[in-house]
Parts: sequence; structure tokens; C-alpha cells
Amino acid sequence: MGKLISLLPYSLRLAWLNLLRNGRRSALSILIITIAVFALTSAGGFGLYTYDSLKESTARDTGHLTLSQPGYFESDEEMPLSNGLSDTSELIRTMMKYDEVRGVQPRIDFTGLISNGVKSTIFMGTGVNDREFDMKGPFLDMRSGKTLTDITSSRYDVMEPEIMLGVDLARNLNVSVGDWVTLLATTSEGELNAFDFKVHGTYSTGVPELDKRQLYIHINSAQELLLSEKVSTLSVFLFDTEKTAELHQRLDKELEAMPLDYDVEITPWQERAFFYNKVKDLYDLIFGVMGFVMGLVVFVALFNTMTMSVTERTREIGTLSALGSYPNEIIHSFLREAGLLAVIGVVLGAVMTALTTILLLVVDVQMPPPPGRTDGYPLNIYFSFELVAYAGVGVVCICLLAAYLSAKKGVKKPITEALIYV
Repeated sequence: MGKLISLLPYSLRLAWLNLLRNGRRSALSILIITIAVFALTSAGGFGLYTYDSLKESTARDTGHLTLSQPGYFESDEEMPLSNGLSDTSELIRTMMKYDEVRGVQPRIDFTGLISNGVKSTIFMGTGVNDREFDMKGPFLDMRSGKTLTDITSSRYDVMEPEIMLGVDLARNLNVSVGDWVTLLATTSEGELNAFDFKVHGTYSTGVPELDKRQLYIHINSAQELLLSEKVSTLSVFLFDTEKTAELHQRLDKELEAMPLDYDVEITPWQERAFFYNKVKDLYDLIFGVMGFVMGLVVFVALFNTMTMSVTERTREIGTLSALGSYPNEIIHSFLREAGLLAVIGVVLGAVMTALTTILLLVVDVQMPPPPGRTDGYPLNIYFSFELVAYAGVGVVCICLLAAYLSAKKGVKKPITEALIYV
């Protein structure tokens, strides 16, 4: 340790020695700074993990970009698919030529009644193809059975059209994998139509209200049920969520030049991510208040430490002033001490956050389900150098301010009074 200190410039070595003059008080100040930095960076890291998880789950559910007719999400359709997209093959080819695009999935959104032969209830259906579930990846929580079979596969039986039910919807209807249900819906022409489907699997969205109503069927089956060849939307999935805004701008220009018979509107995932936006706003407020409180704690602690140090060294300050030292030089020496305390505390706090991040990757700690959801999630935090830098700069500035206010008051004392101070 002594060799390491000897490598520091003379001014910092002197600041270190001054801190050692009252080691307990300095250690307590460093501990307070360390805890504050650890709290800020770990809480911020948890927020970053939460934001990233919600962002990915939302984008995997809705698509990074959604193509629809203008105003599709603002108003209800008079008839199913009356505001849908027709002849989408050219649109899909245009999307797929971009390297950033992982896939383009057509969807049909519709509602109706589902029955097990005895009991009926309202459902919210989505017509998809089998690749939809590849796009969802780990964010699809299958509870039983399997996802929809590829209709081009030899394993698919056209005489047994498949359906996937939300886990609570299946429970309410008292059906399981292999049972049959009937869907009744209004066609695009305003008539009633009904098809029988075989339950192929059950899944959970994590939201109880959705699990009671939601289901998936093949998009071909949905078109046959609704008597239309249109689709509601096209969901564009990307390899990298960060590319969403860039691709949005490029696609806007591309679609303007395409000779389509209808207008197409592009909606990024953020505009449909109600839950994500609310959680982010809440966490931003919580972390802002937390940062202010931690900053206040550090300021009070350092102000108290530096005030006591200045008071104890009043005669020393008087002697330095009598020998010709300028007040600013004396203040700078206290600033270096406070800055050294802050840097040590920031480094220790960052190390604690890094170790906690690694520990949570090894130890499985589960968080309770958030409001409105049924499933918990693993507790993880991201270690962000940017976050550490922001917290470090903020703490250092607070410490320097506390030291400046304390030292400035001490150097104003007249030399004669300072020399005889007891």
C-alpha cells in the first residue's frame, strides 16, 4: 500500500496522509459514499435490466414495426378486416430485402365466441403462421402441448385445424390438448360463421386477463373463418431492436414510392408498448428521487466530516496563512482530500455492484409477480460503465461542494484568532 501511495503526486500523497490523521472518520465517510454509489448503480442496473426485458418482450410480441392502414389502432372496424391489408406479397418482399429484418409476419385480429359444446365465452383471436412463435422465442410461455404446426409440413392434418388457447381460457372451458372447440365469428360480409378446431397447446402471456380471452389459430384458418383474403397487420421483426428508428425512416421513404392501392402506416413498437412506457416513467421517477436522497446523504456526511476536519486544523490553517499561503491554496488542499475520499468510495461502490451482478448470475433470486401479472421473474442487474460514470461524477461534485463550503468558512477566520484557537 505504501509503494502505491508513493507513486501518487505530492499533493495527493499529502491529502492521503491528512485523511489518515483521523482514519475512523475518513473510513466512515468512504463507507457512506460506497453505499450511496452501490445503491445508485445497482438500482439503476436493475432498471436497465427491466427496461431491456420489457422492451424485448414487447417487440417480440407486437413486432418492432407494424404496418397497417392509417388509424387502424385508433378506431374499431365496422366489419372484420374492413381496414385490413390486401395483396401483401409485394410489401413483404420489400421488407425482407433489408438485412436488419429477421422476418415479416402477417396477422389477423378478430373476436367472437368460443364454445366447448356446453359453455361459451368471448375470445380475442389472432391468426398467425407457425414462424410467429420462432420470433417470440423465449418470451412464449408454453404450458402444455405444442405450437401450431407448419401447414406445409406432412405432419399437419387439414382435417384437424389447430388452435392454441390461453391457459385460463382452456381452464374455464375445461378443455385440454386433443379436445375440440368451436369458434363463432362475424365474417367480413357481416354473416355468422363457425369452425371446429382441435386444441394443440396452451400458453400463458403472464397477464391473467389476456390468458382468459386470447387464442392463436393459423392465418389461413382465420381467413376461411372470416371469408376474406386480407390481413389485419404486418409485423416486422428485426435482429436488433436498436435499429428500429433507423429502419422506420428508411421504410417510410420506400413505401411513399410504392404504387399501392391503399395507404400504409408504420407504427414502431414504442407506440404500442403501454405497459413498458408506464413502468419506465415510474422507475425514472423512483430512481430520480432515490438519487436525490442519496446525494443529500453524501453531502451531509461529507460536510460534517470536512467541517470537523477544518475545525480541528484551525491552528494549522492559521500557521499556513501566516507563512504566506493563499486562502485558495488552503481550500484546494481540502478539495483534494474530499476528492480522494469520493474517488475511493466510487471505486469501491462500483466493485460492489460488479460483484453483485456476477453473484445474481450464479444465484437464482426470483422477484414476485408485478401487479396485473401471474409470473415472477429472475432478479438481475446490468453493470453499466456509463451509469457508474454518471454516479461517480455526481458524487465527486457533491463531495467537492461540501468540502468547499466547509473550507471557505474556515479560511475566513483572522490569522491571530486561528493561531490561538484551542
